[in-house]
Amino acid sequence: MTLSYDWLALGAAACWAVTGLLSAPQARHLGAFAFTRWRMGLVFLMLLPVVVFSGGWHTLSWASFGVLAFSGLIGIFVGDTALFASMNRLGPRRTGVLFATHACFSALLGFGVLGERMGAQALLGGALVVGGVMMAVALGAHKNESHALEVTRGHWPLGVALGLLAALCQAMGSLIAKPIMAAGVDPVAATVVRVGATCVAHLVLLWAGVGVARTQNALSARVLAWVSLSGMIGMGLGMSLILLALRYGDVGMVGILSSVSPVLVLPLLWWHLGRAPARGAWWGAACTVLGTALVLVR
Repeated sequence: MTLSYDWLALGAAACWAVTGLLSAPQARHLGAFAFTRWRMGLVFLMLLPVVVFSGGWHTLSWASFGVLAFSGLIGIFVGDTALFASMNRLGPRRTGVLFATHACFSALLGFGVLGERMGAQALLGGALVVGGVMMAVALGAHKNESHALEVTRGHWPLGVALGLLAALCQAMGSLIAKPIMAAGVDPVAATVVRVGATCVAHLVLLWAGVGVARTQNALSARVLAWVSLSGMIGMGLGMSLILLALRYGDVGMVGILSSVSPVLVLPLLWWHLGRAPARGAWWGAACTVLGTALVLVR
């Protein structure tokens, strides 16, 4: 039976696919820390009035506030910064392979910490989703790819480590937020708390004079507009959808379904680069679609 939170997780994956493409040039221009700082700050300013006027603050207690802030520090401050730092080195496609492992981390953490269980069909579907995503993204480029979004820069082993760290932090952030969301906290209010905690942490780094926190290149109005759009789609909408999905669904299932975003990036890259993905990408996408269908009708 298809469950409502399944579609929320898939909707978040679609949001993250779009923002992955939007964010890559801006993250390289500003640097991972500066990009995340501006992105989170803009999202906070956009969502705070929504929460104030909608009354979403009333669903928060001091305890839930603290847990959500900690979740934001792990999942966004560390996780998102590591993700964009990895993307700056490896490009969005290769980083997508690494970030897809957050589904595995989510399932393992859900099983080990929350005692979540999957049926045989859901387990098979999840394996096909993760394997298909990795196949589609790993085999999605042609040989001698030279586009700026595909070129590896800097120390690539560090990029791999950062991508895996981002995946682990994403899974841990969801695990920490799960009990609070299940208690009925408003997802937009939860997003504001998580984003706000991230903003504070980034400002502390900047004020402390940490070199990597500084803006690498000038912030123009055009770059600011793209950062704002990326933040609103990826964090404002995508993260709120994930938190709402966690209210009803298991951490593992939500992680598996939201991990399809790298496959959704492939047609966007096709449109952007004007070149179809390689044949291996289609095989991986087919596995992902089959696995998603098995999970949806479990």
